[in-house]
Amino acid sequence: MKIHSVIVRLISSPLNAPFKTHLQNVTNREALVIELEDTDGRIGYGEADPFSSPWYSEETIRSCFAVLKDFLIPILFEHEGVHPSELDHIWQCIRGNRMAKSGLSQAVWDLHAKQNGIYLGRLFGPAQTSVEAGAVIAADDANKAIAQIERMKSECSYKRYKIKINRMHAVDLLTEIRMHFPDLVLQADANSDYTLSDTEQLCQLDQFDLQMLEQPLAYNDLTDHAALQKLIKTPICLDESICSYQDAASAIKLGSGRIMALKMARVGGWSEALRIRDLCVAHHIPLWCGGMVEFGIAKAHNIALSSVSGFTLPGDLSPSTHYWERDIVAPEITVRNGEIRLPDSPGIGFEIDRDTLCDLTQYTEKFAR
Repeated sequence: MKIHSVIVRLISSPLNAPFKTHLQNVTNREALVIELEDTDGRIGYGEADPFSSPWYSEETIRSCFAVLKDFLIPILFEHEGVHPSELDHIWQCIRGNRMAKSGLSQAVWDLHAKQNGIYLGRLFGPAQTSVEAGAVIAADDANKAIAQIERMKSECSYKRYKIKINRMHAVDLLTEIRMHFPDLVLQADANSDYTLSDTEQLCQLDQFDLQMLEQPLAYNDLTDHAALQKLIKTPICLDESICSYQDAASAIKLGSGRIMALKMARVGGWSEALRIRDLCVAHHIPLWCGGMVEFGIAKAHNIALSSVSGFTLPGDLSPSTHYWERDIVAPEITVRNGEIRLPDSPGIGFEIDRDTLCDLTQYTEKFAR
């Protein structure tokens, strides 16, 4: 891979509607778009999606930009001929900073797929023709949540609906939702709001026939989740606790949950995501692809990842219009009958809407050898 240059763009856009959890109320989203150009003029695209403040992870937009500029991009230039599968090895001197690594690795893999004339998902085996999509419901009361579900059912017929919950309202909220939708596939996402002292309330959630309970306990915990899983019938899904292959292996060994949510951004990119996929397949752990309130480039990578064998449950894969008035990919991502049809073009399979990308750009820096 002969690299000509790397461009990093800071983009920003308001969300169509606030994304609310008990941790943060997100109304505006920033991201870093990474453009990796080879000497033949082909461009690979990646997207780094830390939030503007460290409420979700220790990385932020500013820290991510600094790590890309000062370390990851210079190291990539030093190893110009490296195969994408070797990125983790050449970056092993940089600990953590997984979202920065994920964004740049996405660009490298996209370019590699384009150089080989193949859709990115098919680099890793036969891909499906479509992937199943799930919706995220983030509302502060039952009436708003029910209205969101009704609208999303009408528009896209998602395969499952994930309800953001917290200890203050979970039972009441899920009671109202289940009364309105007795047969709907529901899961609940607690974003680490509980402790083991809340076990009695968590056991009450068994009555709602949830597909899974996502990350009820601390974001960095495995042992308490293992204890809780023995006490509740609902399958626990680990999300924030899985930042690496080692985390996933430890979780399986401890019995910390029965399902895993894999976020490429959180584990450092394609290679680590695929290693975790292989581990889950070997241990018969159902797996799905999580989202980060991302723009179309990261969503396109997530669609490709979801198409790889081993991802058996619907992912957080919404259409472009769910978050954005204008997305940065063309055509915009759409969901029909709960599914997203895979593109056929090489790389991520979507073109970049350059006009929208430029309109959303707040700052640009170019790096060349």
